[in-house]
This record gives sequence, structure tokens and C-alpha cells, in this order.
Amino acid sequence: MENMMAVSGSGSQSGTTQKTLGQYLFDCLKLEGITEIFGVPGDYNFTLLDTLERYNGIRFINGRNELNSGYAADGYARIKGIAALITTFGVGELSACNAIAGANSENVPMIHIVGAPPEKDQTEHKLMHHTLMDGNFNVFRTVYEQITAYTAVLTPENAEIVIPTAIRIAKEKKKPVYLVVADDLVTKPINIRKEPEPTRPTSNLKTLQAAADHVRQLLERAHRPVILVDLKTMRFGLQTAVRQLADAMNVPVVTMMSGKGAFDETHPNYIGMYEGAFGSSLVQKTVENADCVIAVGMVWSDINTATFTAKLNPLVTVNIQPDMVKVAEAEYSNVLAADMLLAVQKLGYRGQGVRGNVSFPYDQITGSVDQPLNAADYYPRFQQMLKEGDIVIAETGSFYYGMAQVRLPRNVTYIAQGGWQSIGYATPSAYGASIAAPDRRVLLFTGDGSLQLAAQEISSMLYYGCKPIILVLNNDGYTIEKYLNVKTEIKDQRYNQIPRWSYTKLAEVFGGDAFTMTVRTNGELDRALTQAEKEHAGRLCIIEMIASDPMDAPEYMVRMRSYMEKQQSQK
Repeated sequence: MENMMAVSGSGSQSGTTQKTLGQYLFDCLKLEGITEIFGVPGDYNFTLLDTLERYNGIRFINGRNELNSGYAADGYARIKGIAALITTFGVGELSACNAIAGANSENVPMIHIVGAPPEKDQTEHKLMHHTLMDGNFNVFRTVYEQITAYTAVLTPENAEIVIPTAIRIAKEKKKPVYLVVADDLVTKPINIRKEPEPTRPTSNLKTLQAAADHVRQLLERAHRPVILVDLKTMRFGLQTAVRQLADAMNVPVVTMMSGKGAFDETHPNYIGMYEGAFGSSLVQKTVENADCVIAVGMVWSDINTATFTAKLNPLVTVNIQPDMVKVAEAEYSNVLAADMLLAVQKLGYRGQGVRGNVSFPYDQITGSVDQPLNAADYYPRFQQMLKEGDIVIAETGSFYYGMAQVRLPRNVTYIAQGGWQSIGYATPSAYGASIAAPDRRVLLFTGDGSLQLAAQEISSMLYYGCKPIILVLNNDGYTIEKYLNVKTEIKDQRYNQIPRWSYTKLAEVFGGDAFTMTVRTNGELDRALTQAEKEHAGRLCIIEMIASDPMDAPEYMVRMRSYMEKQQSQK
């Protein structure tokens, strides 16, 4: 009976009684380093939250709605590796769907826990609130089967198998998972049914060797190799292995837009962002003229390839994915990325590094102090203000494309939702990041339209003592949407207009104290950034940037619009 007792030193209050389902669930999450769980209370999750309130080592972090709590958990997971979210049945979990789908799209591991109506009411198919009034209690789990890597109904009988399985799948696949538990089962003691530990995935050594031999053949003929780093390098923890490969090979390194932050941008071999036809022509030539491209964790999506203007020669491309490798036209399955990166490193190829001086778009401060704000001038100022160890969150929209060109200092965590691109993501994500890393400086770059979708989480930041520096670009509407729609004259797009808010007064509305400043010129922005540097240790900062021209945008967006107009005219 010894294994029926609570584990000594666990978060549950009792060291001698049998564990409840809720206690065991939180023990498992705590073992993963989760010290906060996001969510919104609802009557079907009260027992979960009551258990959590009595539990040592994890606290509940309340959001203003479930969607924002999901985004906050996403931001938290990008800092700590995994996150958890608690919502109520039906109304709560459906509100969080967008955030969970985004985590799936972006390879972010999250455990979504849903409190459901009591088991007896479910078995009797009673018509309960928060349901479709049809007695079907499985319909929402069916929805989640489409947007998560694993779903399960928790019971005291299966908890010891299902909970570790869900966590393992979330960690291995870097995807969200879904667990639903009846409210009255949370306090029931679990049945001990310890299963043997599943074996960790390993590479097929023969296939690994064959893939490495194939890469050797490519490199033996190569004079201009390049390493291309992308999203899954970050998500699957391959940054160190990629850096070691870059050091060993001594060849140019580029990142793709979704992979920004996956490689040290101060590294001597780093030459910039590969953004197809819309980015740096030097980077474009280096990648597209390379005679061997070692691509790590690449996601070949429209946004990531600059509307598919990025061009890689498949015959010289080594596409290293988390669990497979494609070398030219040959696929090698069951090969883990970490093993493949080491195998390529051991091939011993040594290049000639980066020739000549590499310049980056925003290395030089431009624009006089009395000049009105424009993108060409404020992005160099952002680059100058960033510090080692910062957490930078860039909203979907103008900032997503502009911040991609800002050169990051060492050890900066960069968060952006490049694939899912849900407007409004960044503000709650910054909230989650602030909770995950209270000792690090968090900088949120968001647009006025985006902020209006999720502004209430500033009140959550104030409530929990978060102190990010928030820069709000007020360019009078959805500028990114105006750029993307080439079918309609920009002046006619009334649906891309938004109400005018007093963004610097939000903290006052939410009952908190903040340093705020509205700026219209470069000089005013300089003063605001200097003051925010002094203020952020003590309080949240909001800097509203009034754009002189609502259609001013980073060069990338201008090139993108021009390309799309040409494409449209040819239809």
C-alpha cells in the first residue's frame, strides 16, 4: 500500500492520505516547472480552483477573459517551456479555442484543463447550462480533437496514466493538449495504476548515417554553404546545437521571419533575416546562390517566405526537421534533429566565414529630433534601447514586419505569432511573459488596432504587479490590413478604421499607476524611452506613438504591397 500514499514533499497538503485527482494533476504540472496556471473561474471549475488555492507551489493567475488567458499561457510557455490553462465547460473553453489553435499552429506546448458538469448529470444526459441543451457532453472535446495533439476525459481510474501521457505528448510534439474533468471527480482519490515509463524517441542509427553521408556528398562540392534557422529551432530547443554547428562550419547564418530570436544576432556569422524578395538583397543573394543550404526547423508558409518569393534550390537543401531529414529529394525518417546537427558538425566542413562588413537596416540612428515619427527613424531607436536578456513581444501587424529587421542583443527572447497571426495576441502574451519572468524586462510593441482587441489585460498586468514597457503605435486603424487589401483603394476601406482611444489613460481607467507619455517627434520618443528606462523598475510604462502618416510603414511592407499590386494587376 506504500505507493498509495502521497509523495513526500509534494504540493498537496497531506503527506499520508491518498491523493485526489486534483492534487495529482497539480503535482504533475509542478514537476514540469509550472508555477502559475492561467484561466478564468466558472462554476464547473470551482473544485479545480479550490484545490489549487490550497495547493503549495502553483498559483492561479486570473485573466479578463478566456481568450486572453490562453494567449497569456502561450507567452508563458514560450519563456518556461510549457504552460497550463483552466477554463470552464462550453462557454469558457470555446472562448479559448483561438488561443489553443494558435498554440498548435506555432508549436507551443500547453495543457488546457476544462472543468465539466458533475459526472451524474452527464451520465443522465441532463440539460445543463453552458451546453447546447441536447444532453451531449462530448461535443466540445470533439472540437478540441481538431486543434490539439491529444484529448482525454479524466477520471480517478485513469488519471495516473492519462495525465503523464498528455504532458509527454505536449512536450514531445510541442503542441497543446486537452483534459476535461467532471467537477465532482476532482476531489476523488485516484486509483494507482502506474504504467512503465514510455521510451523516449531515438534516431534510427542506420538512417542517420545514410543522411549524414548524403550531406557529406553535398558539402564536398560546396563552396558557398549557408545555415538557415527557423521556428522549430526555438520550439524544439535546438538553439545551442545550431550555434555549435555554426561555430564549427564557419559559414553565413540567416534566420527566417518566424525563426527570429532562434540564433544569436550578435554572432559574427549572422548576416540577417531572409525575407525573400521583400528583405535584404545581400541576404537574398547569399541564400539563393548558396550551393548547400542547411535549413533547421524550417516552416515553408506564406508569411515566412514573403508570399512564397523565397526560393531555395531543393537539390542543394538539407531540410532538418524535429524527427526527420530531407536531403535534396531523399527523405530520412526517424532521425532526430539534435542527432543530425551533431552528425553534420562531425563531417568537419570548415568555411571561410563572412566576407566583408555586414550592415543591418537599423544600425544607424536617423532623423532629426524635431522630425515627426516615421518607421525609418523609430526602429533604429528601438534597436538601440534593447538590452541583453530582454523579452520582446511584437504584435501581428506593422510591428511584426518592422521588428523583424531590428538586430537583437544576446539572450533576448523574441515572441511573435508569425504563423497564426491573430491580431490582439501580443498584449496578453506580454502579460504571460511578465508572469513567467518577473525579473526580466518585457517590451511590448503593439498597434492601436491590436491593442483594442485585448486592452483589458493591461488591468491584469497592473493587478499582478507586472511592469512591461508598452509602445503603442497609433497609426489610426488597421494599417497592416490596408496594405494587404490591394483590391480596394486605401481611402475607401472604412472597415479598417477604428475608434480613437486615449491609450495613455488606460492605466488610470484600470485603477493602476503607470508612467505614460504621448510622443509625436523623434526627440519626444528619445525622451520617453530614456524616462521609461528609469521608471520601468517601479511601474508599468505606456508610450503612445502618434504616426505622422497613417500609411507610413517599414520597407518590407512597402515592397510587399508593391508585389501584391503587380500580382493583382496580372489577374
